[in-house]
Amino acid sequence: MPATQAKVVKTVPKHGYAKTLAAQPVGASAQLVIVEADLTRGLHNFSVVGLADKAVDEARDRVSAAIRHSGYKSPKQQNKRIVISLSPADLKKEGSHYDLALALAYLVAAGEAEPLAESALLIGELALDGTLRAVKGVLPQVLAAKRKKIKTIYVPPGNAKEALLADDVAIYAPNSLSELLQHLKGERPLPRLVRDRRMTAPPPALDLCDVKGQESAKRALEIAAAGRHNIVFYGPPGTGKTMLARALAGILPPLTDDDMLEVTAIHSTAGLLADGEAVYWPPFRAPHHSLSHVAMVGGGAFPRAGEVTLAHKGVLFLDEFPEFESRALEALRQPLEDHIVTVSRARATITFPADCMIVAAMNPADTLSNDARVAMRAAQKQARRISRPIVDRLDLWIEVPLVPHDTLAKLSTGEPSTRVRERVVAARARVEKRTGKRGATNAALTSRQLDERRQRGPHERRRAPQPLAPLIPPHDARRTNYRRPRRRRRGYPRLRPRSFAISPPRPLRV
Repeated sequence: MPATQAKVVKTVPKHGYAKTLAAQPVGASAQLVIVEADLTRGLHNFSVVGLADKAVDEARDRVSAAIRHSGYKSPKQQNKRIVISLSPADLKKEGSHYDLALALAYLVAAGEAEPLAESALLIGELALDGTLRAVKGVLPQVLAAKRKKIKTIYVPPGNAKEALLADDVAIYAPNSLSELLQHLKGERPLPRLVRDRRMTAPPPALDLCDVKGQESAKRALEIAAAGRHNIVFYGPPGTGKTMLARALAGILPPLTDDDMLEVTAIHSTAGLLADGEAVYWPPFRAPHHSLSHVAMVGGGAFPRAGEVTLAHKGVLFLDEFPEFESRALEALRQPLEDHIVTVSRARATITFPADCMIVAAMNPADTLSNDARVAMRAAQKQARRISRPIVDRLDLWIEVPLVPHDTLAKLSTGEPSTRVRERVVAARARVEKRTGKRGATNAALTSRQLDERRQRGPHERRRAPQPLAPLIPPHDARRTNYRRPRRRRRGYPRLRPRSFAISPPRPLRV
C-alpha cells in the first residue's frame, strides 16, 4: 500500500497585530508612544485605550473615513473587534497628531498595507478625505525620536520646515494617506526633504534711533542686553519707558543653534509658530497686567507653559509693573533665581525652562501730592505690591525723566539699533572668550567666578573692573569711571558686577 502523503493544512490567523510609533509632547519635550492595533473576529467594536483624551478618541471616525476615501475597507465596514492601544498607558495622550499612526497600525494589522521596514515616527492629523493636516508640537516629537536613534519621520507638508530643523534624520512629507501607502509599497517613493538653512530676518521692532533723548536709559538698555540683566524703567507717564523696552528686541543677537531648537520646540508645543518657521531671534512677550499667576508661570490639570517659558532665552516685558497681581509677581521668584519653573499638579509634575530677561516699566507713586498722608499711602501701597525678594532680583533700576517738548524738538536722531546690536554681540563674545564658555553672559557668572576676577592684579583690574567693560573699547578711559551700587541687597554677591550708580526708586524701599 503506497504511503499516503500528509495533507498540509494552511492555517489562517484569526487575528492580526501591528504596531507603529507616535509621540506625545510633554512640557518643552516629548515622549515616544507605541501604537498597537489588534484585530479579532467577533461583533464589530472599535476602541482606543491608553488614557486618550477626546481628540484622540474622536480619531476613530476621522481614521475610518480617511481609510475609506483612500480606497481601502474602513474599520467600520468590517465585522471585527478592533482595539488600538497607546502605551505607556499611564501617560495622558492629547491631540489629533495620532491619526496617521492609528491608521497605519490598523491597515498593517488588517493586511492592507506593507509594514514599515524600520522604526519610523508618524505625525499628522487626517482629514476625512485622507489628506494630511498640520499639527502643533512637531519639533519636540522629532527631537525625541532622534534621541532614540529613530531616523525616519513622516510629517504633514505644513510641518516640513519645522521638522527639518533636526539634523541627521530623514523627513518625508506625504500629502495624503494614500501617498504614504504607495511609498511603503515602493510604487511612488517620496523624496527626502532637504533643509533650507537661510535665517529669517529679525522680527520688526522699534528702532532705538526713533527714541529721542534719554541717552542714559539707552546706555543702560545696552548694558542690560549685553549681560542679560533684568532692568526696570521708572518715571512719569510719557517719558518713553515702553518705547525703550520694545526697542530692546532690536539690539539682541540671534539665538545659538541649541537655543533656537529649544525655543522653537516650546513655541511649537504652544502652537505659536508662524508657517512652521524656526525662532531664530529672542522672543519678546508682553502680557497684559491682568494675567493670573497660572498664566505667568504655567499650569492647568496637565501643565502648559506660561509666559516666562514662552519668553525663554528672550524678553518678558511687564508694563505697569506694580499693577500685576501680587501672586503673579511672587511666582517669578523661582524663574529669576533658577531659570526653571516646576509646576506640580495632581496628575503630573513638569519642569519648564524659564531663562528670560525681565524688563519692567512703572510709574512712581504719587508722592508729589499736597496732602502728605495721600503721598505716604500711595508710596506704601506701591511698596506692598512688589516684595523685597522681587526687588532684589531685578538688577538695574533706571529713572526715565520727563524731557520738555522744546528740548525734544532740538534733539537729533541717535544710533540705529543695528549699530548697537554690533556692540552687544562683541561684548558677549568677549565674555565668552574670558570665561571659556559658549553663551556665557555676565548675569550668569557665579560668585566664585566673580571672586577670581577680583583677585587679579591692579593693572588688570583697572583695565576691566567689572562686566560693563566688554561694552567699552580696550583703551577707553571710561573703563574706570563706574562706581559700585550704594545699596546692599539679598543678591549682592551676584549683583556686584551688574548695576553701577543705579539704585531702586525710593517708593520701593521696604
